[in-house]
Amino acid sequence: MIKYDPKQWFSLIFRFYRSDTFQALWPAMLSIGLYAWLVAYLEIGVLNLKYKSSTILHSLLGFVISLMLVFRTNTAYERWSEGRKLWGGLVNSSRNLVIQFCSMIRDNELNRHLALMVGNYAFVLKQHLRDDRSTNEIEQDGRFQVQELEKHVHWPNYVAFRLYDELQKLYEDRKISDAQLLVLNQELKQFTDICGACERIKKTPIPFSYSLFLKKFLFAYIMTMPFGFVFDFGYWIILIVVFVFYVLASLELIAEEIEQPFGTDQNDLPLEQLAETIRRNTREIVRMPNSAVE
Repeated sequence: MIKYDPKQWFSLIFRFYRSDTFQALWPAMLSIGLYAWLVAYLEIGVLNLKYKSSTILHSLLGFVISLMLVFRTNTAYERWSEGRKLWGGLVNSSRNLVIQFCSMIRDNELNRHLALMVGNYAFVLKQHLRDDRSTNEIEQDGRFQVQELEKHVHWPNYVAFRLYDELQKLYEDRKISDAQLLVLNQELKQFTDICGACERIKKTPIPFSYSLFLKKFLFAYIMTMPFGFVFDFGYWIILIVVFVFYVLASLELIAEEIEQPFGTDQNDLPLEQLAETIRRNTREIVRMPNSAVE
C-alpha cells in the first residue's frame, strides 16, 4: 500500500509509480491515437467529407458508461474497505485474546507460546490469502514446529485448532473456569470468522458477464468516437479520444486492482504491516508486569 500526503495534491499530479495507469495504458493509448488519426485522415484528408455527424448518441452513451464505471469502482472499493475492516478486527481480537489470556493465566512460558501462535495466525492468514506456502515468517518454539504446519492444506484452520486445543487443556486442568473459557472462545472464534470473510472476498470476484460487458461497451464507445466528433474537432480528435480512453480505462484498471485487496499490488492492503503489528503488540502484552508469575 502506498503512503502519501493527500494535502500535497499538486505534487501528486506529476508523480508516477510502478502500477500507475498511464504506464499500463500507454501502448493502448498509442494504438488508439493512431487509429483516431487514420479515421480523421480518411474522412477529412482523403474523402474530404463536409457534413457533420450527430454526437447526441455518444453523449448519451457517455452518460451510461459513467454510471457503470461509478458502480464498478464503488463495488471494488467496498471490497477493499471491507478487507481493511476485517484485518482491523483481527488486530483487535488478537490483542484482546492475549490480554485476557495473560490476565487469567500466570504462566510466562505458556503466555509466550500463545502470543507466538496468535502472531503466526496473522502471517499464515496472509500467506493463505496470497496462495503462498513459504514459511520463512512463521515462528516456532518447543510447543510448535513449522513441520507440523506444512502437513496441512488450510494453515489458518490448523493454527486456530492449536489455539483451541490449548484452551481446552487449560479448562480440563481446571486452570480456567467455565466463564473464562467462554470469554476466550468468543475472541478466538473471531479469527475463523475473519478468515472466512476474507476468503469470501477473494473467491467471489465481480461477475464475469458484467466485467466483460463493460469492457466491450467501453471499447465500442472509444472506437466509434472519432466518427462522431471528427467534423467538430478535426485532427484534435486524436488527443480527445486518447484522453477519454485514458480516463475511462484507468477507472476500470483501478477497480480491477483494488477488488482483490489481499495481493501484492501497490494499492492492495498492507498485510505485512498489519501482521507485524499483531506480532509486535502480542509480544509487548506478554512482557507487561501483570502477566508475570508472582
